[in-house]
Amino acid sequence: MQRPGTVRHRTQLYTEAIRIVEAEYASDLELDDIARRVASSRRQLQRAYAEIGHTTFREHLTRVRMERAAQLLANGSLTVREVARRVGYRQPAQFAKTFRRHLGAVPSAYRTRVRGHEQTMQRAA
Repeated sequence: MQRPGTVRHRTQLYTEAIRIVEAEYASDLELDDIARRVASSRRQLQRAYAEIGHTTFREHLTRVRMERAAQLLANGSLTVREVARRVGYRQPAQFAKTFRRHLGAVPSAYRTRVRGHEQTMQRAA
């Protein structure tokens, strides 16, 4: 069992790291940089992610990026390449591969499916 002070400290580190990732997901974020910004070691931040968030820094960053990409694809007229760039991917192919792994469809198919569903819902209303 962890000491309450340790849990509080790791919760604070995790919360601060989440805030940074959610605000700056499109930039080149690295665990070491985040650790330095929250005044922690790399290992302590890894432990905070594991114990408090039940995830890793990389998984969290990818999830935030994929959630934002899904929103951009569903709501805008941006190209897949532009969406990739806006969520922090320099290589559209890597973005598409990651998107497919997380959301079960390539970005263009996801956009078509979501927009088709919205149109079906509008007609039913």
